[in-house]
Amino acid sequence: MTTLATEQHPTTTAPRVDGRPPAREVGDLSFGGVLRGEWTKLLSLRSTWWTLAITIAVMALISLAVASTVDDFVAYAAAAGQEAHGAELIISGFQFGMVTVAVLGALLITGEYSTGMARSTFAAVPTRLPVLWAKAIALTVVTAVTSVLSLVVATLVAAPWLSEHGLVPRLDQAHTWWAFGGMTYFFVAVALVALGLGTVVRHTAGSITAVLGVLLLVPGVLQFISIDWVQDLVAVTPLPAAVAFVGTSGLQGTNDVLSAGQGVAVVGAYAVVALVAGALSLRRRDV
Repeated sequence: MTTLATEQHPTTTAPRVDGRPPAREVGDLSFGGVLRGEWTKLLSLRSTWWTLAITIAVMALISLAVASTVDDFVAYAAAAGQEAHGAELIISGFQFGMVTVAVLGALLITGEYSTGMARSTFAAVPTRLPVLWAKAIALTVVTAVTSVLSLVVATLVAAPWLSEHGLVPRLDQAHTWWAFGGMTYFFVAVALVALGLGTVVRHTAGSITAVLGVLLLVPGVLQFISIDWVQDLVAVTPLPAAVAFVGTSGLQGTNDVLSAGQGVAVVGAYAVVALVAGALSLRRRDV
């Protein structure tokens, strides 16, 4: 009688001699691994670098243009009984800078859906939410760094004109921190709002339209309705809320409804709500 030997193929990985579980062959799925992956994806996109370069250039050019007419701003502030602050002149282009930041936040998630990479990403991380949180952290860091670089470049190009009036911002001045810190905070919040809306909409053009509608279109339309409660509603939209804490002299506008602290809270709330909506969308919808 002939005995046929059959080759056996193990279906599971044998335990290690030291008692520790076998290493995963599919890669590191810890949050640190997810964060490294999202960081790599963010920095490897050409659109990221283009968007950040445009943000810095826009901020610098507008700061230069405003600084070249600093005499008019000083006269305007004096006529209003207020003191002009150089930091507020430096951030004059933040309303335009927020647009490019919003585009970056939307592209970070919608780009994965347009290329089909989202399927691979969520197959590797089935719980999905760590991907969103990792994207939010990476986006926050990049946006904050971009904001700081924008402020540095804008200050350098505007300094020759501002120095004539002693308006070069100094870090030992409280209004410098309100203006510079407020702009950075607002940029980060806008980027996170765009990321959250992009996660819900999943389409680049639609996401950018939605976030710009919230930032610009809605308050722009409502401000023409001269009803008290409507104007109060305009005051709590993101851009007017940001005006409450980025300026102290009124050169960036005023917000008669919100204090500086309330403006910070309102802008942060928009970012939180957008991210929560994105998280719910990830958990309840297929890729």
